[in-house]
Amino acid sequence: MPRKLVIVESPAKAKKIGGYLGSDYVVDASVGHIRDLPTPSEMPTDMKKGPYGKFAVDVDNGFDAYYVVDPDKRKKVAELKRLLKDSDELLLATDEDREGEAIAWHLLEVLKPKVPVRRMVFHEITKEAIVRAAQDTRELDTDLVDAQETRRILDRLYGYEVSPVLWRKIRQGLSAGRVQSVATRLVVQRERERMAFRSASYWDVEGDFAPQEAGQSFAARLSSVDGVRVATGRDFADSGELRASNVVHLNQSRATSIANAVAAATATVSSVQEKPYTRRPSAPFTTSTLQQEASRKLRLSSKNAMRVAQRLYENGYITYMRTDSTTLSESAMTAARAQASDMYGAEYITDTPRRYEKKAKGAQEAHEAIRPAGDRFRTPAQVAGELRGEDFSLYELIWKRTVASQMTDARGSTATVRLSVPVASSGVAEQVEFSASGTVITFRGFLAAYEEGRDAGDATDASEQERRLPQLTEGALLDVERAEADGHETSPPARYTEASLVKAMEERGIGRPSTYAATVGTIQDRGYVRTKGTALVPTWLAFAVTRLLEEHFPSLVDYDFTASMEEGLDLIASGDRGRVEWLNKFYFGATGQTVEGLREMVEHLGEIDAREISTIDLGDGMVVRVGRYGPYVEQVVPVGVDPATGEVTGEAPDPDAKPRRATIGDDVAPDEMSPEKARELLATADDDGRVLGKDPESGHEIIARAGRYGPYVTEVLPEEPEADKPAKGKKKAAKAKPRTASLFKEMDLATIELDAALKLLSLPRVVGTVTEGEGDEATQVEITAQNGRYGPYLKKGTDSRSLVTEQQLFDITLEEAVAIYAEPKRRGRAATPPLKELGEDPVSGKPVVVKDGRFGPYVTDGESNATLRKDDDPESITPERGFELLAEKRAKGPTTRKRTVKKTAKKSTAKKSAAKKTTAKKTAAKSS
Repeated sequence: MPRKLVIVESPAKAKKIGGYLGSDYVVDASVGHIRDLPTPSEMPTDMKKGPYGKFAVDVDNGFDAYYVVDPDKRKKVAELKRLLKDSDELLLATDEDREGEAIAWHLLEVLKPKVPVRRMVFHEITKEAIVRAAQDTRELDTDLVDAQETRRILDRLYGYEVSPVLWRKIRQGLSAGRVQSVATRLVVQRERERMAFRSASYWDVEGDFAPQEAGQSFAARLSSVDGVRVATGRDFADSGELRASNVVHLNQSRATSIANAVAAATATVSSVQEKPYTRRPSAPFTTSTLQQEASRKLRLSSKNAMRVAQRLYENGYITYMRTDSTTLSESAMTAARAQASDMYGAEYITDTPRRYEKKAKGAQEAHEAIRPAGDRFRTPAQVAGELRGEDFSLYELIWKRTVASQMTDARGSTATVRLSVPVASSGVAEQVEFSASGTVITFRGFLAAYEEGRDAGDATDASEQERRLPQLTEGALLDVERAEADGHETSPPARYTEASLVKAMEERGIGRPSTYAATVGTIQDRGYVRTKGTALVPTWLAFAVTRLLEEHFPSLVDYDFTASMEEGLDLIASGDRGRVEWLNKFYFGATGQTVEGLREMVEHLGEIDAREISTIDLGDGMVVRVGRYGPYVEQVVPVGVDPATGEVTGEAPDPDAKPRRATIGDDVAPDEMSPEKARELLATADDDGRVLGKDPESGHEIIARAGRYGPYVTEVLPEEPEADKPAKGKKKAAKAKPRTASLFKEMDLATIELDAALKLLSLPRVVGTVTEGEGDEATQVEITAQNGRYGPYLKKGTDSRSLVTEQQLFDITLEEAVAIYAEPKRRGRAATPPLKELGEDPVSGKPVVVKDGRFGPYVTDGESNATLRKDDDPESITPERGFELLAEKRAKGPTTRKRTVKKTAKKSTAKKSAAKKTTAKKTAAKSS
């Protein structure tokens, strides 16, 4: 019986599609890419010295790439080959984007099928879409493959040429990347703006006014004094200086005088203006806008939003989630309009469908926007029994946005009223004017279904907020119920959040839908950016790396140049540009172009002052340096020297004195590091600690200090007498070390007392002795309670058992310790209750729980363990996410550790022949 093999990327996708296709089809997953460019250490010996040795790419011969099958994918490849032997047709059903097309090509190259091959593509996983896709296939798109391969080679050249410069000049192990370095620069540049920012203060007056005849009171704010507009925050530069010359800058005294005069006066309505208000719905979601809105409304990181969206797509709930198109298909617009009409009424939909055309750089209009799957959408109520937690929330968000996009505008009216108040009694002005605006929504339109969120720091137009003003006419008199002077401080530019950084990248044309989440995750994983709430804060390491790239590789972190590279990849994907020509220009440069090629940049770097590159000047003789072990502040101008002139203003400094330095903790953001803060850290570092008292037994002073690895207590040993020092030439006796102990988690450095410190220093504590062995072989063995790197534990000889709490170190009895040793030894720490129970796993049928392990939280069903990712919160993780992690772990199979085998004889490694692409327009690629 004829059988067709369908290959997709993920097991979840394979399971869903397999259920839609009949018994004539076998559906299996490649589990992502099966091969890639190897690292130099993974190259065969005979290849390391050849043209592929440095990059796994022959840059001198058409940028030919050498690929190897990933070690953990060899078993999967063998399984796919076995399935292919029993099939008479192969359908490559990976995603219809560059990455998916490349996975399909690699499968074709490795499997070398002898049966007909077809490319099966779809944008949603519904029965109708899958059956239609299996019948309506196409050839492999080699232009898309070229674009993906070009991007992969480009990133390899960039990383392998630039990263070593960072290793030599800043720190080992650092990485540079075409998109990640530019994203890091965006975050660093914003922090520089915050560091340079100087706050300005300004005042105005707010009052409550009520019509004398009748009507509700309302608030209004001072807008002008004697016909001149009152300065607001937007009138000040980041330097704190007033930019506008045609405004009045009120101070506290003048504002208070005006407020007092207004409170004793009567206001008159000087003008009333009313105009129509209209607000259009937002376009359906693209990858970028989905990540932004999921961050604002659901507090999901970019990575988590894409993970949940991937799950919804693979299970048939939404269309493909990596797209930069806002287009909806005809059937989707019909479905959205029908649901809007059914749920809200016919008056809530437009006469004709709304069509959205994306105008962003590189928009791929062939793809559809992200929307609910199918020709008729399932409402959130209809999927509530199937989806939970993040999955349901994101589906509901996508459904609302899609339906709202086909609904009518919100309509209403906006009124602006101006009030005139005489203030001659204030002595500072004759007449002032207050203003107030209010919007009344008369028809909610799309707002009945959905309203877009806003980023923190975004200015909100007063007309966007619904607020009703009383009916007023010009000349009407109003009583002043309240008038108060109100002081303000200008705010620095808001830090990027994940949502606003993705938005900034999209606006500049940096990256593409498939890279946004990965880029934001990478700059955090590499230690360039950390989070503070939802804000992205650059580390000092990011400052050093960005400065080096700006000064020595300026084009590589130039926003426009990076965007032009993305445009070049788009041209290759559309078949309008050749990949070899484009890579040649990037790497070798081109005659007459202003930007030199990457190789020339690296070869002509010149001298780089590593110390200077890693130094950030704070002013006042203070600098931050990025050292091998982290950032620290240093006083480069000694006390007694004027940092501006270099003149000695006090006692002459000691030329042999070491510079004062202090470590900078993660709790201090770069914009908080002022010269004053630097001096504070230096003073703390100079502090020898807080003396708690003397140990009654030894007489040594006990001190509590803040150390690099946390607070601790220690004893001060007396200096060795001169007479006890060994004679010259004799071996020096080992110097006594002071007792030291870290504070427990619940202890506070500022409040710890001598008794608690002495208890800590008494560790390890002998709990008691037990008899080991019998008869003549019986021995007495001590059981001790100790505090170690991984927490509190008991030790008996070489046998250790973990304790649950630090307090047990002092409280545990010998009987309790013996009972612990009587239990079978468990791997890892003492058994603790699970952090969360997730229910039964759909595959194993066993209960899944979240536990806290030695290397962090993980999920387990008793058979398989899967570590939680960085963005997974143990307390809020959903059952679906837990099951997904276990499914991924099972799909990968058991972890095999490499063993070093001693070679008895040198083996010659034969170079494997290049695998040729079977489709036209593609050059040869190396493979193994």
